[in-house]
Amino acid sequence: MKTKRIVIQGGYGAFHDIAAHYFFEGQSIEIIPRTTFKELFKSLKQQQADYGIMAIENSLAGSILPNYTLIKDSGKKIIGEIFLRIRQNLVAIPGQKIDDIRDVYSHPMAILQCQDFFDRYPKIKLHDSSDTALSAKKIHEHKLKGVGAIASSLAAEKYKLEILVSGIETNKLNYTRFLLLSDKENGIPVSEKNKASIYFTLGHEIGSLSKILMILSFYNMNLSKIQSLPIVGKEWEYQFYVDLEYDNYDMYKKAIEAIKPFSDKIGILGEFKKGRKIL
Repeated sequence: MKTKRIVIQGGYGAFHDIAAHYFFEGQSIEIIPRTTFKELFKSLKQQQADYGIMAIENSLAGSILPNYTLIKDSGKKIIGEIFLRIRQNLVAIPGQKIDDIRDVYSHPMAILQCQDFFDRYPKIKLHDSSDTALSAKKIHEHKLKGVGAIASSLAAEKYKLEILVSGIETNKLNYTRFLLLSDKENGIPVSEKNKASIYFTLGHEIGSLSKILMILSFYNMNLSKIQSLPIVGKEWEYQFYVDLEYDNYDMYKKAIEAIKPFSDKIGILGEFKKGRKIL
């Protein structure tokens, strides 16, 4: 079996790493870590990886807005998704207690997810970093005492750190939606596809969005997500990113054709099967 090369944002043990193993469960994969999402897309463009995995939204912290533009501009397609239950942990060099910790590093989204926990420990200073797992790695490599990280249990295991407190996320129904990106087809028959991510642009005209939404409703499209972003350099014009769920692929295609006259530009980011929840 050929090993699949998967590029992720973050280090080994990051939640992107965990998501990759769920996407390709039982298959041989090679994880290619990158520090930023831009570097992730660069690796895909240069064919250093076969697939990319990218977080797009979290049930507590909301959408990662710049990633919508990155997908659109990359030309890569969304070919799958999963919803991964996020369990955050406070990790540190073994042998310490929480009272020994004065500084904690992690990705800003992870810090936001755990803010209620750290409100109980005002002596601990929270610091933004590029990634949860890379924060754990730094502690391990430099043997930093008095310093903790918010990270996954996999990161703690990989970097030989101790979990001081597990499950410190505020919301115990804390999920992150991860997208699978590639040039390759997902191999899913059209009859099994039931979700699509699309985008369209609208000018500042009264009722322009409501017209499109009414058309989508007429064709029995369920809008599971709608996100707007301003178009740089065009005053009061917006790009809309919409996730559609449907039972009939032909009806979905007709819906796309029906809304084209009402949009300046429309594109499809991907068609795929609705993702499963990983508890």
